[in-house]
Amino acid sequence: MMKKTIVAISVLFSGFAFGEECATTIDSTDMMQFNKSEMTVPASCDSYTVTLKHTGTLPKEVMGHNWVLSKTADAQAIAGDGVGAGLANNYVKAGDERVIAMTDVIGGGEETAVTFDVKALAAGEDYTFFCSFPGHIGVMKGTLTVK
Repeated sequence: MMKKTIVAISVLFSGFAFGEECATTIDSTDMMQFNKSEMTVPASCDSYTVTLKHTGTLPKEVMGHNWVLSKTADAQAIAGDGVGAGLANNYVKAGDERVIAMTDVIGGGEETAVTFDVKALAAGEDYTFFCSFPGHIGVMKGTLTVK
């Protein structure tokens, strides 16, 4: 009986740990900053969830932030094309196939999340996450690596 209990507890906690490593939270501020400049996604995850929190107080119309993932080569063009898309479209051109994942734009005190398919990402590929609010990509960006 003791052996079965230990196995059950091990399975329970290993599943919990596995679930924890397939998600992260990133904070954004009124000072146009993410609190992370790098993210590592385990290749063993089927999907990965990024929760974006805006710890500032300004509304999204003034200092909104989102989290967008793309190949590094596409990031600047996505942000540039997104300016014309406007806030109603989260500053991302509708149907932009270069976007791998994205959240809504949020304002101070809000939070949002996105879950994406890790198997669609390639180990060794250069990925960038960024905020597509106009002008923010210059300082609000980082690298995402699959390992």
